[in-house]
Amino acid sequence: MDIYNLYNSGMSFDDFVNQDTYVYKDKTLQIFDNISFEQHLVEQIKNLNSKIKILICAEIWCPDCMINVPVIEKMREINSNVQLSIVGREGNEEFFIGDSTKVRIPTFIVYDEDFNELGRLIEHPKVIDDVIMSGNQPNIIVTKRKYRKGEYTQDTLVDILDIITTKSLTK
Repeated sequence: MDIYNLYNSGMSFDDFVNQDTYVYKDKTLQIFDNISFEQHLVEQIKNLNSKIKILICAEIWCPDCMINVPVIEKMREINSNVQLSIVGREGNEEFFIGDSTKVRIPTFIVYDEDFNELGRLIEHPKVIDDVIMSGNQPNIIVTKRKYRKGEYTQDTLVDILDIITTKSLTK
């Protein structure tokens, strides 16, 4: 399937959360409701003058999806130039597999308005990867607990904005 058809076959954030009627939906919406970005990041989102399309491979039952997909919806609420489309993993593995041996979710592929890929964010923000790679088990445990409560959503936003602004500056 080509990117245009895949993107257009996806669902909105509301449709994504409404796949579930209780636990996963509630947790996802709780994370969404508690997202608060620093003002300078809100201004960065507001200043995105061209369309950004974000294709997301996600499943409602996935903890990383419940935490990170709401970040993109919050961006979309702040600036309508940010558009998203969410597709499931099943049947789309080949498109999202990348450098891995399996599809890791969520996978965010950020495109410009002409569907030129700007970059990818896979599973969680880089700060979480850095903590895991440190090997410091007590720090990993504490960080993961905070992450599961949604305390790193701003880091997800920073990583997505880095993808957008880095590619925009190099064009």
